Amino acid sequence: MNDPLDLLGIITNPLELISFVLAVITVLLNIRQNHWAWLFSIASSATYGIVFFGARLYGDMSLQVVFIIVSAWGWYQWLYGGARHEPLVVTRSTAAGWRYGIIGWLAGFVLLAFFLGHFTNTDVPNIDGFLTAGSLLGQLLLSRKKVENWIVWIVVDILYVGLYLYKGLMLTAILYAVFVVLAAIGLYTWGRTRAEGKPA
Repeated sequence: MNDPLDLLGIITNPLELISFVLAVITVLLNIRQNHWAWLFSIASSATYGIVFFGARLYGDMSLQVVFIIVSAWGWYQWLYGGARHEPLVVTRSTAAGWRYGIIGWLAGFVLLAFFLGHFTNTDVPNIDGFLTAGSLLGQLLLSRKKVENWIVWIVVDILYVGLYLYKGLMLTAILYAVFVVLAAIGLYTWGRTRAEGKPA
């Protein structure tokens, strides 16, 4: 699954291509608030974990394991996490929620960057740690159907494009550029859903 594959001039491999497709399906289903997104999230996280291991992006690799766990939790939350175990509806984060989220992101960055820099052979411990912590925050907000998850993803995905270009993961860099656009669509769509008071 790691043999080079020339896809319209982009050098990739079959596993990265499969991960790409699964991840796009995941985000499209997330925008539509379809709970089956979590199944595709689990599958894409598993395959991307292998891809990132090969690229020595150990923070991102470990994040995929966490994503699998959080995706199972998120799936349950979307179906039964609302009042009286009803499906969740889209809501906005409180000011306190934002503060805790940013503090958690920064604390996670410091811890992850230290660990990656001292206990792995990665050559990008700081940016890997920063984006890993941010991705975890985005995933947790998504699991609780907070509109602001899309803001976090826009910031994280823009930075990921540069990281993956640096690492030579061209198809994944393109994927994350697509994610930036999809996250902007998600922010607009979920924001409108929240403003109109539509059920999930």
